[in-house]
Amino acid sequence: MNAKINYEEILKLIGLLEEKNLSQFELEVEGFKIKIARSLPAAPQTTSLVFQERRMGYPSGPAAPAAAAVPAAPEETGLHFVTSPMVGTFYRAPSPTSPPFVEVGDQVKKSQTLCIVEAMKLMNEIDADIDGIVKDIYIENAKPVEYGAKLFAIRPL
Repeated sequence: MNAKINYEEILKLIGLLEEKNLSQFELEVEGFKIKIARSLPAAPQTTSLVFQERRMGYPSGPAAPAAAAVPAAPEETGLHFVTSPMVGTFYRAPSPTSPPFVEVGDQVKKSQTLCIVEAMKLMNEIDADIDGIVKDIYIENAKPVEYGAKLFAIRPL
């Protein structure tokens, strides 16, 4: 039998980790292994996910660290933040040769694609959930992101 886990189940595991104040959780069933870990210092909490499918021959090891936020001026009040709904890799454009979906200063509409977060070889488009002006982009292109990490600041219209 090939054990599988879906995105919702991963989110439930992350929620349990936070709810029970655990630093890590690991499960291995029939060649399928998942390890979820988070740091517990006084700094903002982060959650990391390491996924390994031994039958597929993926290498084991720790997940890449979260990308550092791009330095920005002090945040203005009233901004809406678009956050990452999953752990993955942040892409500003649909392909390496395409222009970015949005730039700082662009006006965006609700449901407009802002970026892609790749998770487990799936490309997930992240859309604006309000109309507004892009005030900041926090993650550099092709860098890893954590669940809940700020991706964009949007000033609502």
